[in-house]
Amino acid sequence: MPLKLSTLSPETQSKTSAMILAAGRGERMRPLTDQTPKPLLAVRGKPLMQWPMEGLVRGGFEQILINTAWLGERIHAHYGHAMSLPQVGMAHLRYSDEEQDFGYALETAGGISRALPQLAEIFWVVAGDVFVPEFQFEAQAVAQFRASDHLAHIWLVPNPPHNPQGDFGLSPEGLALNLPKNQTAPPLFTFSTIALYRRAFFEMPYCDIVPGNPQGTAAPLAPILRAAMERGQVGATLYTGPWTDVGTPERLAQLNA
Repeated sequence: MPLKLSTLSPETQSKTSAMILAAGRGERMRPLTDQTPKPLLAVRGKPLMQWPMEGLVRGGFEQILINTAWLGERIHAHYGHAMSLPQVGMAHLRYSDEEQDFGYALETAGGISRALPQLAEIFWVVAGDVFVPEFQFEAQAVAQFRASDHLAHIWLVPNPPHNPQGDFGLSPEGLALNLPKNQTAPPLFTFSTIALYRRAFFEMPYCDIVPGNPQGTAAPLAPILRAAMERGQVGATLYTGPWTDVGTPERLAQLNA
């Protein structure tokens, strides 16, 4: 059951090491998302966003920030500030409510910038609407990233049918590449939404939003990623385990079949 904020220990009040993106409207999922935020739609017996939440806690990243907008109060009501996840552990949660603060969602970069004061120097980000049940959020990955000079490290996946051209390339040295969509050699892969970031990635010269985003700027993430890739600042890993972007009712039904 959700626990009240007053039950949290002092160390839980420190900056969070992970963020789950849960602010989207889910237009393509309507009418399912008219009354339920997409991250709370059930996949194999549990809310969609709980799959990455459990993966983070299993990897030792119990402090998680969730950004919300559309029907965000329902996510807050469901999980509260702490949730005991059976056979996994306790997730300690805090929220960045973009709907309450601005009346609209801030998109990915805008939402992360808004949450930046609450995030650690290095932090995970994963979308709350991707189903990736076997991905391991490992402390070793954080250590390797910390030892590098990169500002971000992203996980790519083989292109699904709905994104056949992919998003980014991958060099033999493990760098994410900003390549044209019609690029065939090397091939492009799809961004899984899973990534590690340094706070500096969301500062100048890549991101011109003031940390904390007090003005409520809505901005996408892809242009910032591409600019950093041009300077060789983004590492990448190809992940080949199960991964689904649950973007349509049909994909949701396939997962629950």
